Amino acid sequence: MNQVKDTLRALVRIGYDGRVHKQFRGPKAKERFENEVRVLKYLHERDCPFVPRLLDSDPSELKIVTSSCGTRVDYLDDDRLRELFAELERYGVRHDDAELRNVTYRQSDGRFCLIDFEFATILDPLP
Repeated sequence: MNQVKDTLRALVRIGYDGRVHKQFRGPKAKERFENEVRVLKYLHERDCPFVPRLLDSDPSELKIVTSSCGTRVDYLDDDRLRELFAELERYGVRHDDAELRNVTYRQSDGRFCLIDFEFATILDPLP
């Protein structure tokens, strides 16, 4: 596996099969893990096409496995960045960390995607 991110809050690695493995750690790791799982499931129910799919989760180890959403983006103009995060809100979620580091580019369909939902807020919960 290739290590992508190793910080106090998370270890992120990409497997040879392309799946993304994220282990939460540090302050409020359990709450951040639970929130990301909840938000990814919610976005899947809403058929949001530009976020990773949750493939597996392990609450005992605070780990998730998701599909890949492409590669990191080094530059995106401010208008396009705001537009992308605003589009997410149409699916009922505010990202709450609307930064370039949470944008990827999926070459297979030429689509900018969003990742890292541990601080996101569900705006309109499904019944």
